[in-house]
Amino acid sequence: MLGNLGAAPKAGDLIKDTTEADFMRDVIDASQEVPVIVDFWAPWCGPCKTLGPALEAAVTAAKGKVKMVKINVDENQAIAGQLRIQSIPTVYAFHQGRPVDAFQGALPPSELKVFVDKLSALAGDGGLAEALAEAEAMLEAGNTADAIEVFAAIVGEEPENAAAVGGLARAHIAAGSLDQAEALLASAPAAIAKAHELEAARAQLALARQAQNAGPVDELRAVLAADPTDHQARFDLAKALHAKGDVAGAIDELLELFRRDREWNDGAAKTQLFTIFDALNPKDPLGQKSRRRLSSMIFA
Repeated sequence: MLGNLGAAPKAGDLIKDTTEADFMRDVIDASQEVPVIVDFWAPWCGPCKTLGPALEAAVTAAKGKVKMVKINVDENQAIAGQLRIQSIPTVYAFHQGRPVDAFQGALPPSELKVFVDKLSALAGDGGLAEALAEAEAMLEAGNTADAIEVFAAIVGEEPENAAAVGGLARAHIAAGSLDQAEALLASAPAAIAKAHELEAARAQLALARQAQNAGPVDELRAVLAADPTDHQARFDLAKALHAKGDVAGAIDELLELFRRDREWNDGAAKTQLFTIFDALNPKDPLGQKSRRRLSSMIFA
């Protein structure tokens, strides 16, 4: 039924229809590689007939930096309900397994281009790629001083290079200069203030701040052993484990807390998990596996 609303799926499977059964594969999993735009539509929806082709054109113009998935809400009511679709057309954008942007209604092509361009930027760009890679390698090796120098040089040339600003902030965090990292992120140019690279650095900064006040792991384990329903103790244990470098252990405790009571403390477990996911490298196997585990719980 979608065939008369827009162009056929493009080469490389950039644009496709999907169902609830394939949502994990076509949206959650696919968004680990590039952002995925999800267009919720229905055949009786007039504005959908305007939005669909225009959005497809913008996605095609992005040349593979984003993908698009269409979901007929009449035939897939459960997933529409889980995402609280109130009216159509509604468009969600997923990146690394979670929603990162959304809008309702039929936007003009100019605004659609801005929407898609912003998502395309999450896939990265080639500016100063070699220097950025060198700085990242230095940071990975623990050479924080050298990494700071290279990242700062790139920022000097391109103040709106989100990868460089985010990398510089992460390097300051690794060096223990949390206040300097916070000041850098707070003064970032408005054009990149919401960029994924800066959000990742903010997540690392938040976790570093938490680590300064983390409780003793053994004591928290004892409290939890005495009362497995003590959600606060489990949450505090997760923070303490992360502070000690046991990221997998922290994620396990948070997933267990989410399983027991996903609404506890205004959804604190999910919020903390997203903070950890944001702080990890997008290609980190632990992060990818854990996102899948959380998504399976959410969309079960």
